[in-house]
Amino acid sequence: MQRPRIMQRISRWHIWLGWLVGLPVLMWTVTGLVMVAKPIEEVRGNHLRKEVPERALPADTEIAVSLPAESTRPVRAVTTQVERGETITRIAYMDGTTARYRPDGSAMGPLSEVEARLIVAEGIEGGDKVTATARFATEDVPFDFRRPLPVWQVALADGTHVYVGTETGQIEAVRTRWWRTFDFVWGLHIMDLQTREDTHHPILIFFAMLSVIGALFGCILMFRRRSARVGAK
Repeated sequence: MQRPRIMQRISRWHIWLGWLVGLPVLMWTVTGLVMVAKPIEEVRGNHLRKEVPERALPADTEIAVSLPAESTRPVRAVTTQVERGETITRIAYMDGTTARYRPDGSAMGPLSEVEARLIVAEGIEGGDKVTATARFATEDVPFDFRRPLPVWQVALADGTHVYVGTETGQIEAVRTRWWRTFDFVWGLHIMDLQTREDTHHPILIFFAMLSVIGALFGCILMFRRRSARVGAK
């Protein structure tokens, strides 16, 4: 008698847990399906990036870059490239900032709107079809960028947002309409629509644990019903 009563309790608990976690489980399944509907490379907009051939530096190029004497910031990397017909030396610092210099050592100012448009037109498919541009400071970047970096946002006719660093002079991110859809369902998937980054918070853990318990109860009941059918034969 004891075993049937335990099974009846598990059956009742399973029903109540089903009502409680049914919606989160359905949401996880649907959002997971949306997130795998397209390859991650397409979500990230990699298919829109053109392959821009690297241009070798002229043999007689002379570069003289000198840091200010009072500068104590550690340097992460130094690169020199020919970009849009101009030789540019880029110094990336460990704090995430970047500075650009001309061959004579003079510092280059922040990227202009015209330069940002040219970079997008050169590096992105359909990049010449610009509908709007906007410049954002480090502390005021759009939500679909979410990086502490000053950028130009170049909006294209197909709804794509291309972000070009005002200090780096490079394309930092490509945000398609599908990327924004992916980002929203990812926030639903981890139950964090505010930052869409926190995968370790009490609400998510609570419902995940309930779902595991509900699935475990379901497995127990499945074996019980199987045993009952075998016994009936």
